[in-house]
Amino acid sequence: MKKVISTTKAPAAIGPYSQAIEINNMVYTSGVIPINPEDGKLVEGDIKVQADRVLKSLSALLEACGTGMDRVVKTTVFIKNMDDFAAMNEVYTRYFTKDCPARSCVEVARLPKDVLIEIEAIASL
Repeated sequence: MKKVISTTKAPAAIGPYSQAIEINNMVYTSGVIPINPEDGKLVEGDIKVQADRVLKSLSALLEACGTGMDRVVKTTVFIKNMDDFAAMNEVYTRYFTKDCPARSCVEVARLPKDVLIEIEAIASL
């Protein structure tokens, strides 16, 4: 049975999608961008600032699903500029410290609200 997950501790959906879906003991998140969930405003700053906000929100979303960053099996990272890859990794390794998930990272031409990064995740319960 599919279960829609929603929390105020992560940015609200800005379109016709769910923050996350739980099904078959797995959680699939939508992409998370650097929006402060408290005021709904875009977090300004470089890739490190934006990546930190995204990963904080992703962690809160997974917690609302009854899982956590340690249960993430796959992430997809979308970044505006591949030159930011190393800086993004500096922040990423603070959230994934052991048994890191599988990951894809792709440079994209444009992201919602012209942010620098978006991350989606798949986690087990």
